[in-house]
Amino acid sequence: MTPTVTPQSNSATFSVGDERRARGIVDVLEESLEPGEVAVAAFENAGGVWEVVLHFSAPPDEAAIRHLVGLAAGDDAAAALAFRTVEARDWVRASLEGLVPVPAGRFVVHGRHDRDRIAPNKLGIEIEAALAFGTGHHGTTRGCLLLLDAAMKRRRPARVLDLGSGTGVLAIAAAKARRLPVLASDIDPQAVVVAGDNARLNGVGPLIGAVRATGFAAPAFRRNAPFDLILANILANPLRQMAPAMAAHLAPRGQVILSGLLPAHTRGVIASYRAVGLVLARRMQVDGWCSLLMRRAD
Repeated sequence: MTPTVTPQSNSATFSVGDERRARGIVDVLEESLEPGEVAVAAFENAGGVWEVVLHFSAPPDEAAIRHLVGLAAGDDAAAALAFRTVEARDWVRASLEGLVPVPAGRFVVHGRHDRDRIAPNKLGIEIEAALAFGTGHHGTTRGCLLLLDAAMKRRRPARVLDLGSGTGVLAIAAAKARRLPVLASDIDPQAVVVAGDNARLNGVGPLIGAVRATGFAAPAFRRNAPFDLILANILANPLRQMAPAMAAHLAPRGQVILSGLLPAHTRGVIASYRAVGLVLARRMQVDGWCSLLMRRAD
């Protein structure tokens, strides 16, 4: 994978009280900033203090960032925000180096630096730094992994679709859990490349077909449908809009895992899928984000 190196990079850091608050602040900042332009991470430093760090692909508007941090973390954090310019580096990789392995059922999402620390009875998913969403540390991804783990223990799907695959975390997890083929799609061509790279890195390259597609508009969907399991970690509005197409591509007794939802948005999403013949089987909330497991009513 070609590293994303800028001639110079800029970062900003501030300290917070504990992990829970740090993760919450990261979620708010990620929702407010442009992906691919700013990478946000939280980590515990050597002194036991949690820090939030922002890595920028270009010199930031410091006043605007300080204002945004104030809204997300309070005036004290905004005042303490320290900006610095560093030498040329892979700034996305730098944001991931401080992240610890994330367990989710039998899955553990980790970076290269933790490759040798994964227990032999766990399914490690190694994700390289890249310009694509999905490191496993976000509550939406972790919720999907937990529901995926539970669903695949009960039933072995023959065809799986990861819609909006990002870095390919969910597709890789499904392929590793059951050694089955998975179609992974994303609207972003960079994400398609990243998902393919990560699939090969994790030894499931031949099992994962990564394609660029908007919604279900690609020949690969017609060739591979109907799907026994569809994974869609996106956002509430597109999930509601895609409910009819999702149901049309779902096999009898098929299941869908939906995520990217705030608690207030779940009722509308559930109603949209009920209208096309799916019912709620399980709901999970992780770090303030909801993930849903739904299945055909028949």
